[in-house]
Amino acid sequence: MNTSQFTICNHVDPAGCVALLVEHRTVFREYLVSHGYSNSYIRRCEEVVARFSRWMSEMCQHLCDINETLIEEFLHQRVPDYVDPVSGYRRNHSRSPLIHLLATLRATGLIQPRTIDMTPVVVELRRFDGYLLQARGFAKSTRENSIRIVGRFLRERFDDGTIELPTITPEHVRNFLSSQAKIYRTPTSFSMVVSSLRGYFRWRMMQDDDLRALTGALANPANWQQASLPKSLSIEEIEQLLAALGQTDPIGLRADAMVRCALDLGLRIGEIARLSLDDIDWEAGTITLHRTKGRRDDVMPLPATTGKAIVAYLQNGRPKTLHRMVFTSHKAPHERPICRSVVSTAIRHAYARAGLPYTSAHLLRHTMANRLLAAGSSIKDIADILRHRSLNATRIYAKLDSRKLARVALPWPGYSAMNTAGSQTR
Repeated sequence: MNTSQFTICNHVDPAGCVALLVEHRTVFREYLVSHGYSNSYIRRCEEVVARFSRWMSEMCQHLCDINETLIEEFLHQRVPDYVDPVSGYRRNHSRSPLIHLLATLRATGLIQPRTIDMTPVVVELRRFDGYLLQARGFAKSTRENSIRIVGRFLRERFDDGTIELPTITPEHVRNFLSSQAKIYRTPTSFSMVVSSLRGYFRWRMMQDDDLRALTGALANPANWQQASLPKSLSIEEIEQLLAALGQTDPIGLRADAMVRCALDLGLRIGEIARLSLDDIDWEAGTITLHRTKGRRDDVMPLPATTGKAIVAYLQNGRPKTLHRMVFTSHKAPHERPICRSVVSTAIRHAYARAGLPYTSAHLLRHTMANRLLAAGSSIKDIADILRHRSLNATRIYAKLDSRKLARVALPWPGYSAMNTAGSQTR
């Protein structure tokens, strides 16, 4: 790449802002190399920064003007496939290189640190998040979902202005729920919208805000949780899935170990992603789960099949990293822990290799519960293994216990009389 393409302008402006990115090209490359990025990705980052540099020159911008807002403006104007972050889509490949540029310039002190957003809505959401963590003990993913929904509601009403809750009417709440019903289409997901707003309104009512009329406008959709049977893999499908394991490439070894953790231990995808090397006691054959959904520590036996799958990945597939997580990212930077989506994607690909028409990783947790039930375990035992805080979450599996259901089944009306008449006829 031509070095001149990396230059914004070759002078010092009157404000004293040195507008020379070319002088820091080496630092930028060293930053990417130190984080384990490949040469091809580094070249693409340099190309993106070169485009950004030329655009800044056209817009008469300088080095000290670089921040998140300027990058968003560039992406809107010059990158065809860019979608506004508010919509939730991330189909653009030019954003991450510019984020790396921001990190490099801030690490070397060439631009100002990122300013903390102090708009009223953001401050309110920080306070609400603290309440959900300290008083309610919600997990991070649950808090993030609630903050996202409440933030969307508040920004729709007040944008960046002052929050005036008395101006909100029940009609505003109902209109917001109607708009969200187009996004959260299932009763379970839409209930999350209702519960998030109800939790926020109740929190404000604890601060002497009279929002009873708003809470009255919230109604959960009809959702009979005990009306259907929990889906699980059949014995044939389990054998089909296990037969598809045994991959030899690093990503395949990681996927096999993740499937074993979900199928043999019933771990949630977040628990698999957070699993640490320090959580496994190889001599005792146990695994300790920290920061579970129930916000407690649980010690479980480590099955031999699961242990072998994890060992195979650690010895032959896991990249060298400094962090202690069992499962690591196979894309640079390797030091960054994986997120829940990596686990769900790995399990979904395992389904595809086995020829199974499923996508839900939670299906393996249901399958484990069904296997325990078929082996004669009680509902209380299953609740303990699945780490449910309430038996109500486990009782749905009682429907799958055909042996005990047969004991309480009543005879079909008239069945005995029909049998008696038939025997007399014969």
